Amino acid sequence: MAREIPAHLWVSALLRRASLAGAFATIVHRGDEERGDVLVKVTRARGEARLYAPAFNPEGPTEFERLAAEDEPGADALIAKRLKSDRDLWVVEIEDRDGRHFLTEKVRKP
Repeated sequence: MAREIPAHLWVSALLRRASLAGAFATIVHRGDEERGDVLVKVTRARGEARLYAPAFNPEGPTEFERLAAEDEPGADALIAKRLKSDRDLWVVEIEDRDGRHFLTEKVRKP
């Protein structure tokens, strides 16, 4: 992910935004402290889940895209698949009844 700040600081800021808004957020998997990419899983009631990942954008600021996962088992399967090929990956899980992701970056629609 192309960003100016280390991954661990970016993740800390995301966790703080979620917490200040009344959501619960936690790190599920710690990746590379400096340059690991981040997957953001957002869960709601009744097993609903959305998964956000960095989108390829070599010429501009970091963007995220929502991946094709609409429930928790689907999101967990995608996370497991990505972790097999990228151990530097961070995984953050946010539980929010409104389904907010708290990303400040642009998020592409699926």
